[in-house]
Amino acid sequence: MTMTTTAPRAAAYRGRLRWWTELPLIAVVYGLYSGARVLVRGDVSEAVQHGLDILHFEQLLHLDPERWFNRLFTRHAFLGVPADFAYASLHYIVTPAVLVWLWRRRPTHYRVARTWLMISTFIGLVGFTAVPTAPPRLLTGGHGFIDTMAQYGSYGWWGTDASAPRGMGHLTNQYAAMPSLHVGWSLWCGIMLFRYGRHRVLRGIGVLYPLVTALVVMGTANHYLMDACAGVAVMGIGFLLAKPALRLTDAVRSRVLPTAPAEQSLALTTPAPAPTAAPAPAPTASEPPAPPAPRAIPSPAPPTDGEPATHP
Repeated sequence: MTMTTTAPRAAAYRGRLRWWTELPLIAVVYGLYSGARVLVRGDVSEAVQHGLDILHFEQLLHLDPERWFNRLFTRHAFLGVPADFAYASLHYIVTPAVLVWLWRRRPTHYRVARTWLMISTFIGLVGFTAVPTAPPRLLTGGHGFIDTMAQYGSYGWWGTDASAPRGMGHLTNQYAAMPSLHVGWSLWCGIMLFRYGRHRVLRGIGVLYPLVTALVVMGTANHYLMDACAGVAVMGIGFLLAKPALRLTDAVRSRVLPTAPAEQSLALTTPAPAPTAAPAPAPTASEPPAPPAPRAIPSPAPPTDGEPATHP
């Protein structure tokens, strides 16, 4: 019964989700994310002060592992170089790949997941605007942080401007550390893989990916621990707002369209129930009931040997 009811729902959602509408939507969101990071730069001195405030607050709570991880990555290239590659590439590869995987394999969950990611990204942009923050590698005053992206720049395409390719540093905002959407997006990917992945390998990746990302952003001196926690909080708020936002969108759409596309598609894909035989009509009062069929009278058995035949 579960298979017969799940297949039409998946087919209905897959028929509703079109790549030529979803792809431009994701491109617009990513464009806004990248553009806002560039346009909203803020005051450099204010961003540095925010970074120092975060670091001092962590030191007050004895929760400042950034320096230890940064020293580990700068002293051991076999850790620092892969971390730099992970920071510069996975953020822009894994998230779109998970979106495509959901669209193809879990269409009934894709719309909520996509909305969750979009809302969380917009909240992160508000954080970049309201609280411009310098990462640990850009702090002044000799706090001991080393920019691993600059140290191992000869191994990759990046230079001294975060993960931007050489000569394109003006296309990125280096003072957008709070919150860490590297951690936020990786958490979203991990939850999707762990919840909807059928194989243990996918679920294992879903657990490890956000944890490794959190270590990478701190070890490369691009984020504080508080940035990572803020990224998790942003994703939590986006999760709470995703379904109400979809209900609002569906309510507005139902006022514009006479019939929701999902209901039309679901009606077309749901199999019709099998016809049942009509019951025999009951006799009316004007028609007497039919007489019972005559009862068959068994014929007498033939005589056996040694017994005379008897006659009635």
